[in-house]
Amino acid sequence: MTLGRLPRTLDICGTEYEIRSDFRSVLRIIAAFHDENLTDRDKAYVLLKQQYPAFSRMPEQHIKPAYEKAVWFIRCGQKESKRTPQVVDWEKDEPLLFSAINRIAGTEVRLTEYLHWWTFMGFFQGIGHDDTYGYILMLRQKRMKGKPLEKWEKEFWSANRDLCEIRLRKRGDDMKNTMQELFDSLRKGG
Repeated sequence: MTLGRLPRTLDICGTEYEIRSDFRSVLRIIAAFHDENLTDRDKAYVLLKQQYPAFSRMPEQHIKPAYEKAVWFIRCGQKESKRTPQVVDWEKDEPLLFSAINRIAGTEVRLTEYLHWWTFMGFFQGIGHDDTYGYILMLRQKRMKGKPLEKWEKEFWSANRDLCEIRLRKRGDDMKNTMQELFDSLRKGG
């Protein structure tokens, strides 16, 4: 990859596949991974179908590498790191999340025709503790790591419990485990 370029295709086994790189596509994938009504196989299918317009024409030997590259793309080109506590609930946090991102972007990003996922995540990473949403994320991180909250932080948490608390999801629904289940079922002819 060339420095400063945003990927719109991914190389899978020597073939360039167009990807849906708009942030809305990735948010749909994330929503599927948190949908408790979907099986792990369904989640893997949603990821592949959502990420690759040509998924239905993809040779079987490209599926696993395509999945792994899609996960790489969703992680913004970063390798998997050790697990961190879940502090974001994309659907629940939507009003505060987009308010913070819009402030950083200087526009209502949901009205843009196209915004690359990596650019969207750059905006997300720019959310500071001086922003309400950034402050909530910081408090969630402290609590998830077992660190005590200061008196004023406890007061804020208590006064804004509905904004601050998130429902923790099972960590078994991560993308790596989902991919393994999909391939196990494919090998069994499922």
